[in-house]
Amino acid sequence: MTVAALAADARQRAGAAAARAGLRIAGLHEMSDHLAAGELLRRIWRADSADQVASPTLLRALEHSGNYVVGAYRGAELVGAAAAFRGDGHLHSYVAGVAAGEEGAGAGYALKQDQRAWALERGIDTVCWTFDPLVARNAAFNLRKLGASVTAYLPEWYGPMTDGVNAGDASDRLYVRWELGSARAVAAARGAPEGPRVGGAAVLLDRVGEEPAAGPGPVDAAALLVAAPVDIAALRQRDRAAALRWRYAVREALAGALAAGHRVVNLTRDGYYLLERSDDLPERSDGLPERSCG
Repeated sequence: MTVAALAADARQRAGAAAARAGLRIAGLHEMSDHLAAGELLRRIWRADSADQVASPTLLRALEHSGNYVVGAYRGAELVGAAAAFRGDGHLHSYVAGVAAGEEGAGAGYALKQDQRAWALERGIDTVCWTFDPLVARNAAFNLRKLGASVTAYLPEWYGPMTDGVNAGDASDRLYVRWELGSARAVAAARGAPEGPRVGGAAVLLDRVGEEPAAGPGPVDAAALLVAAPVDIAALRQRDRAAALRWRYAVREALAGALAAGHRVVNLTRDGYYLLERSDDLPERSDGLPERSCG
């Protein structure tokens, strides 16, 4: 598929995703739009101020300088927002969020498919972003539903954070690379995401009840499984110390495996990261140039 054909297909798939969700995806161009988006993101992150997440003035500047700043509307109501800026040969997705009650309703997927089409239409074939490795539902969305992969573990990436979601925890993040023309991304956009193939994978980190537990798997196995907590948001409310134990156990397991030459490629249905040795991953076959974002 040519680059132009890939972009056209991506735009069609993005439109279909928005239609299925009953949404309208539109660029945010006016200051009133940026104020509304900042307020929505503030509520999603339970922050005291929009500045703790994405200030309206930042959104204004990003949009004015030709970057990606969009909203998802259900009727006249803004229910999702996303912003991204151009990096060195890739698009960096800075923030994306959907209103309470919209999780699982297709808004997040529609936003990301629109972002994919926007990037490809501008000759950008890779999108990168970060997410908290303890949030299994985000991992499933990024890795399984979108077809992205992970290239780096970033401990304390943002330093201390003060919003209602992240306050009191270390700001460790996984760095995501979404190759927009890859077979996995194309399949995901067509509604047939690639499932994890876990046969023969060794368990490096397991879970026992709500606690992390070291598994028997050697870090040099060809394929590894690393457990994530079932519901970190609920666990943080019940037992902050247990949540922190998960933070450091997942950090040790994932960072160690990545340093040993593995790459996070998917999340299993029961919430285990699947890692494969980097040398064993297939080469790209879409004809697009390779870009670096971690």
